Amino acid sequence: MTRRTFLLAAAAVALGPHGAWAATRRVGPVARRLSLRHLATGDRFDGPWHDGRAPDPAAMADLSQVLADSRTHAVMPFDPMAIEVLWEVARRARLAGPLTILSGYRTPETNRFVHGAGDSQHLRAGAVDVLLPAEQVAGFGEQALKLGRGGVGIYARRSFVHLDSGPVRAWGDLPDGVALAHAKPVPVDPLAKMAEAWAQTRLP
Repeated sequence: MTRRTFLLAAAAVALGPHGAWAATRRVGPVARRLSLRHLATGDRFDGPWHDGRAPDPAAMADLSQVLADSRTHAVMPFDPMAIEVLWEVARRARLAGPLTILSGYRTPETNRFVHGAGDSQHLRAGAVDVLLPAEQVAGFGEQALKLGRGGVGIYARRSFVHLDSGPVRAWGDLPDGVALAHAKPVPVDPLAKMAEAWAQTRLP
């Protein structure tokens, strides 16, 4: 009997049957599941993507396929940290899915086509735009802001929230009284606002 097994057995005796169940229940990592679909392609992922210790390579390969560029179908290995942010925000917002993804990885050509930022995190497969029912945008965005990781862009009029694993920052329709920890608000650029208005008439 190993020392770890002995200690668990001793704890089980000391805590009784209910305490023993609770003690053993906390032993070992818990798999993290994710359910999403890409709106443009219909591709889906539904299952565990992380074993509780590290991202699962096969699942990440599947996610990279689902989150590929929707115009060219080009695939880039997706950043596990971006998936971590998506999973955590969805968990906090209590959204089981499937989450609807407007945009994942973008090639430079696709990014120009949709008038994305020149340094967009989509270009490195580190960002997702999540389409939500109008009544869920504020709550989802608020959880993303409270998480304080990566970039958060809230687009209430278009019913989506941008999440990424880049520097901590925030922009868009930010709710009153909710601040992103350590965030640097993105400056308002009139030309960028014009480009965004134009992009609303194009594919996401």
